[in-house]
Amino acid sequence: MPTQKIVAEHKLLMDKAYEHLHNEFKSVRTGRASTGLVENIRVEYYGTPTHLKQLATLSAPEANMIVIKPFDPASIKEIEKAIRNSDLSIAPISDGKVVRLNVPPLSQERRKQLASQVKQLGEQAKVSIRNIRRDANKKLDDEEKAKSISLDDRDHGKKEIDELTRQYTDIMDKAVKTKTDEVMQS
Repeated sequence: MPTQKIVAEHKLLMDKAYEHLHNEFKSVRTGRASTGLVENIRVEYYGTPTHLKQLATLSAPEANMIVIKPFDPASIKEIEKAIRNSDLSIAPISDGKVVRLNVPPLSQERRKQLASQVKQLGEQAKVSIRNIRRDANKKLDDEEKAKSISLDDRDHGKKEIDELTRQYTDIMDKAVKTKTDEVMQS
C-alpha cells in the first residue's frame, strides 16, 4: 500500500475524531439555550431508542428557552421522561403539544465543572489522535517490512503523520480553549 494512501486514510480518521469532539461540545451547556443540548438525547419511541432531533422540531426562540415540538404528539410523555433521566438537570414543562425547557443561568461553580468537562473531552480527542498516529506508524512499518515501500518512503510517511498529528492537536487545543471561554463568559 503506498505511503500517500496510508497517510490519507489516517487523515480521514483524524478528521472524524475532530468532528466527534465538535459534536460532543454541542451537548455542553453554555449560558444560553441551544438545541445542541438536547438533540442527541435518546427517547424510547415504540421500543426503539431514537435521537430527539429525529422525533421533534427543536428551537431556541429565547436565550433561556428550548422548545420541543414532537412530530407525534403521543411521544410527549416519553420525551419528558428522557429529558428528566438525562444529565441536563432541567425540568421539562409540557402543555400536551410542546415541551418547554427553561435553561437557568449557570453558577460560577457549575461553569468551572463544565470547563473541566470540556478539557476532558479535548484530552480524550487528543488521545484518539495519538492512537491514530500509532496505528499509521505501525502500518508504515509493516509495509516497509513487507518490502511494499522503501525505508525512505516509510520515514517520509511518518514525518507526514507526525505533522498531521501536530496540526490536529493544535486545532483541538484551540477548540477546547474557545469552548472553555464560551462556558466561562456566558
